[in-house]
Amino acid sequence: MALFMSTDRARFFINRLRARLWVRPLTVCLLSIAAAFGAKLADGTAFAQIAPVIAADSIEALLSIMAASMLVIATFSVASMVSAYASAASTATPRSFTLVVADDASQNALSTFVGSFIFSIVALTAVKNDYFETAGLFILFALTVTIFGTVIITFVRWVDGIARLGRMGSTIAKVESATATALKQRRAAPHLRGTSVSSQARGHAVFAADVGYIQHVDIAALQAWAEQVDVRVVVAALPGILAAPNRPLAYVSAHSDIDYTPLIESFEIGPIRRFDDDPRFGLVVLSEIAGRALSPAVNDPGTAIHITGTLLRLFTLWNEPATAEEEPAPSYDRVGVPALSIQDMFDDAFTAIARDGAGFVEVALRLQKVLDSLASIGDPEMRNAAEYHGRLALKRARLALNVEEDLKLVQDAAQFAEPTAS
Repeated sequence: MALFMSTDRARFFINRLRARLWVRPLTVCLLSIAAAFGAKLADGTAFAQIAPVIAADSIEALLSIMAASMLVIATFSVASMVSAYASAASTATPRSFTLVVADDASQNALSTFVGSFIFSIVALTAVKNDYFETAGLFILFALTVTIFGTVIITFVRWVDGIARLGRMGSTIAKVESATATALKQRRAAPHLRGTSVSSQARGHAVFAADVGYIQHVDIAALQAWAEQVDVRVVVAALPGILAAPNRPLAYVSAHSDIDYTPLIESFEIGPIRRFDDDPRFGLVVLSEIAGRALSPAVNDPGTAIHITGTLLRLFTLWNEPATAEEEPAPSYDRVGVPALSIQDMFDDAFTAIARDGAGFVEVALRLQKVLDSLASIGDPEMRNAAEYHGRLALKRARLALNVEEDLKLVQDAAQFAEPTAS
């Protein structure tokens, strides 16, 4: 088992809990029960002498209305959310499902409705059994009115949000936001706070016991283990890589008989990729959305053009220097971690768009303009990747475009990628 729960691993698991649909409603339900019984505490204070008298019948009527309506609204909200989830999976890509499920507005609305229902049931039962006295009834009435007002405001805002949840534009925005967050984190710590790896690692290869995607690498745990057994570790599988029997997780600078279990358990492996620590996954999902939009069944080149603009923003963000707030903590000197490859990131982002959009002159033209912009940013590695994909996209366009004028437009836009270009 891992040596300890590091901050990064705790953040990873907290994010997983936040994505669970039941966590927030359950928390709000427990708070609702506590609030209903907490009103009783006012009966034993000096406030009981000055509290206004509230008729129990009026509170019972209000709580009865809430109890009867909140369950219906909660059921309606769940049905609407499920419909939105299905829409996101069918119109965009199934890989965006986790982001749509984790939508804060929907989870907050569902939590409010379910919590209000639980509060009204518990409070109504307590009132009918004369559990509260004068002060307790007044506090309960104030809580009930406050919760009722919160429900109304939440419902109005939620109706506006559910109309957008699962729509193409909303899904793309969520994927872009998640990818931008992951890019900022990796930009601030390109080696995950480990040291850089300049050449092919050598040493004892350690393999995973399971087959799945690397979702998180606990560098702090690797550092602690490496210090304990006095070795150096070079990470070979970054988040997003498929762990397989023939693919090492890491290389260790020792061949002696060491227990590698703590090292293996520092790699969180799951059946799917996650956005948190895997910036390339966000690029893949955006590319999938564009590819689906360009399929003959959908025939929506406008969405693919929109995606190219999104990719331009993300790569521009990646090229910006890290801010002072993003500066990483001191690095772990016993763990080497390779940096992300710009070429691999461009392959993830642009290959599908160039392939599926080669026959759409507007898509091919916009793609060349985006690649031209990225080539001019100033980063040599990004320029090489942009020029390579510009030439590759032009080859595909020459095979797919039948109108000479259309091909001429794309060729003119791809001049930046020619070998003679400066």
